Amino acid sequence: MAFLDNSGDIILDAVLTDAGRKRLAEGNGSFRITKYSFGDDEIDYSNYNPNHASGSAYYDLEVLQTPVLEAFTNNTATMKSKLVTLTNNNLLYMPVIVLNTIDAANQPNNTIGSGSHVILADQTTVDTFTAESTGAGLTGYFINGINPGAAGTSRTIRCDQGLNTVEIPATYRIDAELWEHQYIVEMDNRFGTICTGLDPQITSTNAGINASFSFIDDDNVASYYLSTDAFVADTPVKPTVIQDPNTDFRNTAIAGPRGSHLVFRIRVSTNLRTSTYLFERLGSTFTYTLTKGSSAGTKKTFYYIDTIIRVTGATTGYKIDIPVRFIKQQ
Repeated sequence: MAFLDNSGDIILDAVLTDAGRKRLAEGNGSFRITKYSFGDDEIDYSNYNPNHASGSAYYDLEVLQTPVLEAFTNNTATMKSKLVTLTNNNLLYMPVIVLNTIDAANQPNNTIGSGSHVILADQTTVDTFTAESTGAGLTGYFINGINPGAAGTSRTIRCDQGLNTVEIPATYRIDAELWEHQYIVEMDNRFGTICTGLDPQITSTNAGINASFSFIDDDNVASYYLSTDAFVADTPVKPTVIQDPNTDFRNTAIAGPRGSHLVFRIRVSTNLRTSTYLFERLGSTFTYTLTKGSSAGTKKTFYYIDTIIRVTGATTGYKIDIPVRFIKQQ
């Protein structure tokens, strides 16, 4: 990795993606460049100086002369801030995607997850933490990775999209051009699969159904394009008259006009469920002391793997990284 000198002539340094290189290597004449992206990962816009002593021609000089990264093809590290084209030039705020941790059904686990969403990797682990939870089922902020749609397993991962500002009332609708109707979800395919998680669309016949990935890259990262009712729904506007402030407060993590929201669960891979190989190779262990039942006071050791799931809005390109932790009893 290196920087290109951007102080003089404009430099165009373009590379093919992994998919592009693969199609070029096929040599069958089908290779065509039809899509491209621009990004500004390196740019710090706080360097814009409207008070420059030399006048307006120098306000953005430092921004324009920022050294830019040499183009490279590692999709896990490049193009994190893609540029988008919008027809409305009068926008005061851009939409964001926010992890919803307000509603109890979407909260991460702060006890054994260190603030990550916890996915239990086998039935023994599910049984252990079900016994540790209060009430029926997994109510202790876990996702049942064996059977994500099982009765009593209500934990989900939810992302809210919209204008996260109090300057525009939440009773307004977000502009149609800024509305996300499709999300791209990327996760390590060795660990698990994205599956349905949106209530109330989920029923006993379609709960926890695996999504189909679009492709898997050379780093074992699977990309899912999610747009169906089982994953994505429009978020209602804030009612003018709120009958129950707690209900609307839990409804979304967006302070202003709302767009859509994405909800999903995770099913663990067969490898994590039946083997400890990846846990031993990529993870670590922790000890937890049981607090309930006849085994109260007993210490149990668990494997864990920390990773992230990346969610990107297909319209705006805004993305967030969600920390998750896979846990398996030793």
